[in-house]
Amino acid sequence: MATIKQIAEKAGVSPAAVSRVLNYDESISVNDETRQAIFAAADELGYKKKVIKPKIDNVALIYWVYQEEELEDIYFKAIYDTILEKAQEYNVKLKIFTKEDGIEAISKPVTAFLAIGWFNRKELDYLASVSANGIFIDTSPDEKRFDSVRPNLDSIVTQIVDYFVEKGHKEIGFIGGSDRNVDTQAKAMDVREWSFRGSVQYHQCMKEAHIHIVEKFSVKEGYRIGKEIAEQGNLPTAFCIASDTLAIGVLQAFNEVGIQIPEQTAVFSINDVNIAQYVSPPLTTFRIDIPLLCESALDLLQERVLRGRTTTKTVFVNGIPVFRKSC
Repeated sequence: MATIKQIAEKAGVSPAAVSRVLNYDESISVNDETRQAIFAAADELGYKKKVIKPKIDNVALIYWVYQEEELEDIYFKAIYDTILEKAQEYNVKLKIFTKEDGIEAISKPVTAFLAIGWFNRKELDYLASVSANGIFIDTSPDEKRFDSVRPNLDSIVTQIVDYFVEKGHKEIGFIGGSDRNVDTQAKAMDVREWSFRGSVQYHQCMKEAHIHIVEKFSVKEGYRIGKEIAEQGNLPTAFCIASDTLAIGVLQAFNEVGIQIPEQTAVFSINDVNIAQYVSPPLTTFRIDIPLLCESALDLLQERVLRGRTTTKTVFVNGIPVFRKSC
């Protein structure tokens, strides 16, 4: 990266003048020509001003995902790894807690907390007593009390269904899992299923027999339901699948029984995990921008801690379709 001294030499001024101009010091007396020369030299040399963010201490990172779930859905591990990386850039000092530690291991009070995973009502009440500055990543279990940043899954599924309809598909299937009720921990309909049902009803191509809900978002469950669908023989011409981990299992099952993808049935999934491009056929999927999710969460954290925002905020991040050979 260019230095102040290099910019000064190129612009023909002193380093002190460069420093003051680049820091927008209005008290410095330089003419417009010199000022423009300094900015032009900085741009040409690729100078980027280093921004030091205010330090935020004593922030809990609560990773509430069982080890088994983490291995089955690497999406959450990617969020965890990225938030650790981004927190350093944001000058946020984290203390990590996992589900194995138990909720009461989080000491009171903390400045704020970032939460990944699923929580019941008792745990949410405890977190509210720990800090009012709570930000959930990928879920929004209590929008009255906490901030959250989530992928816009409703919009993503709607776009997938619209894409299939535009391509002439009249029989569209769905493979997904369940959400959890924070009060009872009972199964609840996931937003992706809600969106799919609404979209296919709108396009008048709703068939209950083509909707399949599994126990877990895992490759194993995707493989199991893929085998089951193949044995039933009532195959739609396209599938919207709620996660790449499920889709990878489905592709494996279909390949084993000779179902041709996309000739017999097209597959469109969500997440764009790294392995999606290497399966057979390479998976068409919506990319979830995990770095943007994490940056948005840290922006919310700064608003809470540094600016004193008290009104809760929910941020939705849209996805980007990545077209490969499964469609």
